[in-house]
Amino acid sequence: MVFSSLTFIYLFLPLCLLFHSITKSDTFRNLTLTLFSLAFYAWGEPMWIYLMIFTAFFDYFMGLLIEKWHGKIGSKIAVGFSILINLSLLISYKYGGFIWDNLSLLGSLPFDRPTNSLPIGISFYTFMAISYVVDVYKGDVKAQRNPLNFLMFISLFQHLVAGPIVRYKQINEQTNSRVINWTRMSEGVTRFCMGLFKKVVIANVAGALVNKYLEVGFNNLSSYEAWFGITMFSVQLYFDFSGYSDMAIGLAKMFGFDFDENFKHPYAAQSVGDFYRRWHISLGRFFRDYVYIPLGGNRKYQLRNIMIVWLLTGLWHGASWNFVMWGGYFGCFMIIEKLLDPVLKKTPRILRHTYTLILIVFSRALFYFTDFEKLKIFVVNLFHSKNPINDGFKTDALEHLFWFILVVLFCIPWNEVFDENSKFRIKITQYYEYVKPVVNIAFLVLATLLLVNSTYNPFLYTRF
Repeated sequence: MVFSSLTFIYLFLPLCLLFHSITKSDTFRNLTLTLFSLAFYAWGEPMWIYLMIFTAFFDYFMGLLIEKWHGKIGSKIAVGFSILINLSLLISYKYGGFIWDNLSLLGSLPFDRPTNSLPIGISFYTFMAISYVVDVYKGDVKAQRNPLNFLMFISLFQHLVAGPIVRYKQINEQTNSRVINWTRMSEGVTRFCMGLFKKVVIANVAGALVNKYLEVGFNNLSSYEAWFGITMFSVQLYFDFSGYSDMAIGLAKMFGFDFDENFKHPYAAQSVGDFYRRWHISLGRFFRDYVYIPLGGNRKYQLRNIMIVWLLTGLWHGASWNFVMWGGYFGCFMIIEKLLDPVLKKTPRILRHTYTLILIVFSRALFYFTDFEKLKIFVVNLFHSKNPINDGFKTDALEHLFWFILVVLFCIPWNEVFDENSKFRIKITQYYEYVKPVVNIAFLVLATLLLVNSTYNPFLYTRF
């Protein structure tokens, strides 16, 4: 089940809200959320729900042991064992086939290639579990005593499938003291409808263009069409994932939780580093706090640490060498920007912005093509295609003109363009409060009409 399905919007969500609101008892509400979250996961992945439940209860008990033995060698052994088991499960289910493929190049192996499908959300809930046991070990949080509350933390449907990667300390206090009122409900509904609009009206349309130019018409691309296709994939990836994050944040708010922002208008960035401070923020923070800083951070071997983090970030996205290459690509540019920081600061903003967009859009080719032969052909087409422009390209450009304008408007960080205290922004904010219900209904109706005639439309980040 996905947030952008009619089943979720008109059946699952209303029922969950109804049962959740029957009583003000936090215990009953937590039980309701846990049961609905397990049902949400089992709807699409019934065979892997046991793996998630095992992870939750395993790390629940490890957290208790780590806290009990705090300051002793047993605590260090326990946290190390917990991380080992969590990573072993992730590697086994996500990277088993990838490892087998590479080892088999050295010779025949005494065991068959693993054929397990990837459990949805495992990359996200594994990192959440690891962050919990590490934070308990460091003394940043107290171990959760209630197994139901911890299972709810791991399995919350709002973040389960594709994040954001929620830290335990973010929602620990809200577990038994959530504020739920009409104001927060309204804010949650608005955010959910905005995310739904991004997904259905922008990301799915971009996805259709991506399929047309990067799949169906791959062999006959002109350079213009190649750049157009990969730009559309950049649009699809952003609005698909930021739309999901908006929906997750909105859903969390409906049930009394506050999730941190996961995107902050990345396409307004002035550098690659700035871009990834705005993109998938929760993942960046995880690697910063649990990998980069423990390796030495900015104190020692900074450039090495940057490259390690980015290679791991690439590998986290998928069990394929193209993702490792993608990580190395950005690791190199992060290092270059560190070394040339004084020069970049003196460079005009428009040039920095242009340079960033070109690097980001080009990188999507590394992200999209897992087949290196196709990647090679595509890169050649980007810069030196001998194919003529197809007639359909001009038609697509004209037919989607209004949609292109909409994409640009959604990419602009209006809160950065207009000062918070400017009269214009204050008036617009006040006016929007009056029309917000109408906008929400319009977004919901339009998305529903498009979903009625659509096929299955999963979020891209459920693959990672």
